[in-house]
Amino acid sequence: MICGRRARHRPERSGGVLKKLGLSEDEDLQLMLQGSLLRKVTSRRAKERRFRLQEDGVTVVSERRFGRAPSKQSFSVAHITAVHRGHHSEGLRRYGRAIPEQHCFTIAFEGGRRNLDLGARDEDVALSWVRGLRTLRGRLRGMSQQERLEHWIHGMLQRADRDKDNRMCFQEVQIMLRMANIHMDNAYTHQLFEECDHSGDGRLEDRELEDFCRRLLRRPELEELFGRYSGEDCVLSAEELRDFLQDQGEEGTLQQACAIICAHELNEKARQQDLMTLDGFTMYLLSPAGDILNQEHTQVHQDMSQPLCHYFISSSHNTYLTRNQIGGTSSTEAYVRALMMGCRCVELDCWEGPDGEPIISHGHTFTSKILFRDVIEAIRDYAFKRSPYPVILSLENHCGVKQQATMAQHMKAILGDMLLTQPLEGQDPSVLPSPEQLKGKVLVKGKKLPELQPEPCGVTSILDEEEEEETEEEDRLQAKDASHVAPELSAMVVYCQATPFPGLAQALQHPRPYEMSSFSERKARKLIKEAGPAFMRYTSRQLSRVYPLGLKMTSSNYNPQEMWNAGCQLVALNFQTPGYEMDLNTGRFLGNGGCGYVLKPQFLRSPHSGSPRPLVLRIRVITAQQLPKLNREKLSSIVDPFVRVEIYGVTADCSKQQTAYRSNNGFNPRWEETLTFQLQVPELALVRFVVEDHDSTSCNDFVGQFTLPLGSMREGYRHIHLLSKDGASLSPATLFVHVTCRCP
Repeated sequence: MICGRRARHRPERSGGVLKKLGLSEDEDLQLMLQGSLLRKVTSRRAKERRFRLQEDGVTVVSERRFGRAPSKQSFSVAHITAVHRGHHSEGLRRYGRAIPEQHCFTIAFEGGRRNLDLGARDEDVALSWVRGLRTLRGRLRGMSQQERLEHWIHGMLQRADRDKDNRMCFQEVQIMLRMANIHMDNAYTHQLFEECDHSGDGRLEDRELEDFCRRLLRRPELEELFGRYSGEDCVLSAEELRDFLQDQGEEGTLQQACAIICAHELNEKARQQDLMTLDGFTMYLLSPAGDILNQEHTQVHQDMSQPLCHYFISSSHNTYLTRNQIGGTSSTEAYVRALMMGCRCVELDCWEGPDGEPIISHGHTFTSKILFRDVIEAIRDYAFKRSPYPVILSLENHCGVKQQATMAQHMKAILGDMLLTQPLEGQDPSVLPSPEQLKGKVLVKGKKLPELQPEPCGVTSILDEEEEEETEEEDRLQAKDASHVAPELSAMVVYCQATPFPGLAQALQHPRPYEMSSFSERKARKLIKEAGPAFMRYTSRQLSRVYPLGLKMTSSNYNPQEMWNAGCQLVALNFQTPGYEMDLNTGRFLGNGGCGYVLKPQFLRSPHSGSPRPLVLRIRVITAQQLPKLNREKLSSIVDPFVRVEIYGVTADCSKQQTAYRSNNGFNPRWEETLTFQLQVPELALVRFVVEDHDSTSCNDFVGQFTLPLGSMREGYRHIHLLSKDGASLSPATLFVHVTCRCP
């Protein structure tokens, strides 16, 4: 009995969403819809759970069916980055040996979620899940934003249809609206319901539901924008679209306008006449062409032939950790995740291990241990999947000479020709090679046995005795007697020779490009504060690495922007710790194809170059669409969203402004508020868009964010695709804004 009447029995059409995806006949997906018993492999034991694809075609639920009370867990196919067969992961190699390899598979996720290692009862089931997940992932990734919206709404309808008869009564429609984060007046909802109930039977089905969803997904702000250019005939001609493109700050030609109509217009008759309807205009603005990120910057577009010290380089600290540095788990998965995020400098804390095998762990803590050899194998397999440019292995070496030789042997045997062991032929020794020259190469950063050469004298350091007493573990390691380095390991250090910082005076008077020093965040701040211009001259010539204070038990991060402002190249962060600091890091390396190398502004490469040109940035926050529901368990809980725009750059440019909040509307809130920022050094500025749920009695809840460099941000009307706290997509959640940049 639903909505006060007895429901007529209808066969359940669980493939409705799959039919829309063109996958209703896929045998693998049919098996997944029925569900399979799979063993979830963890460090403790393999637990059998029933995994089943839900009717929305995107959610997989697992349920424990035996023992204690049933517990449900779920994941979204949209968040899967890869599905691997066999004992591919560290977890399956270590804990899943009892399960035949052909029965096993691993699911890897974006964001901070750990791999899911599974074992089926037979090979056919495992193969069906691997193929099915890959098929769904490929189809979802190929969707347009409009298709994602429709799929999202259809999934809501499926969940709200409690008796699964594929018809929605008014009560079920109200449930669906609350699921979708919409608080709608009951009278208006009922009016909309009745307008779509063409059969008059008090239920919506098939085309009636499609009509209801179409009205729900209306974008009044896009209709107004479209009407401004189209006039009374309600279609855009190629000439009118060209005018819109020119107002966007783009190269607006008739040829380009016709190409856009051909690519995005849905109506064939309109397309043949070079006309664009509102639907086509909406499709265009929701496509990558309407994204706030300059799509040319999704490919490598910068000069990659300059010395390494002229680039910001994406760098990780304590790369092996999946959680905090006191009791967290060490895993090769953490290296894979960092490398697939574009990280180009990973850290290896090497310690003496049993049976002559060096291990990687965080010393003197309860973190778990992994074999050095396994980490090098993971680096070999993933170093250049995301980016072709060089990877730097930052060795924090606590091993004796014998196991150091073993480390060298493993790197040589496993990495082979990837490993750089000799200076490049013909390379000027006074200049570091470029990322282009070092493509596909792995560089070792570590201590090197000294060569017999006279040392310069009469040099002073700006560091006082108190600072020297506070020298951290990494500095102490660098300062150790270099004779404790195995010759085999020393020979592998070429362009990244770790040395204690000699002080700015000596470093500037006697530059040695192949040497690099590491600085704790505290020491870096002190140098910037006391000798900023001199430190910038130093970082224009030599590589420098900054790392978090060792006292941070929770592996928290520091603000990397202040280090980039001074030209520091390798600003190492804890990639496993989400927060605004990692958002900034992701934003900094979002451009240049996400390759992990970003060319520094000219004034940080050549301190005597011209001054930056100030800009005035205006952002009109117009609307948001389909914001995620924060409390899924409580239907009545609907967000009260507001948008905050944050600028990170030089101190004078750092600023935050926000809109008012909109009550009870996470579906299509509208603000129409303009935020203005004065920027003195736009080349270094990062822009972070944050959506939060207003709470008058406690802290606001985070909803989503997106961060990008100002130089990669496009002007005009743009959509912003929001990310979760750990960097996963919140599709189809977007912001719609208008951006202008002008000289003051």
